Amino acid sequence: MNRRPIQRLADGSVLEFGPGKFDDWCVFLTRPGEPAYAPSDREYFADLRHLASRQGNHKVYDDFVQVFDRTGPDLNESVLAHITSLAAGYRRDAVVAERLLCILYAGMIAEENKANAKLGKRIKRLGVYQVLIEGVPPEVAAEFSKGRPWQELDAQCQRRGF
Repeated sequence: MNRRPIQRLADGSVLEFGPGKFDDWCVFLTRPGEPAYAPSDREYFADLRHLASRQGNHKVYDDFVQVFDRTGPDLNESVLAHITSLAAGYRRDAVVAERLLCILYAGMIAEENKANAKLGKRIKRLGVYQVLIEGVPPEVAAEFSKGRPWQELDAQCQRRGF
């Protein structure tokens, strides 16, 4: 496997980019003693909802937006450092917050590099917004964009102000 490192997390987990079904921008998570896997939108949206139930929906969303605003097509060490700093504010949930924000950051980089993607990282923001601000169940938000034309999704993003 030709994987490229993204970040080693505080719990010893490792995030990497590698070949997936569609391109070389699949995000892989390897937890200590476990095989690598690609976290699904459904999984990390559910984890985000749980984190927000403990820390506050707007806090988690606002921190995500800070990462979103700093995300471009290239991995940036200063953004990873910012995520670590943000995560520290979650105290007992710092490890979970760091993992989720790093997964989302890597996923947004992947979206920015996806061939012919019209929405780029905004597609992740739409899902996060639906889960944290609108209360859409994670499994619904994870499937929302599938099969919809990009123009419709663009209008959905614009309606929400991004």
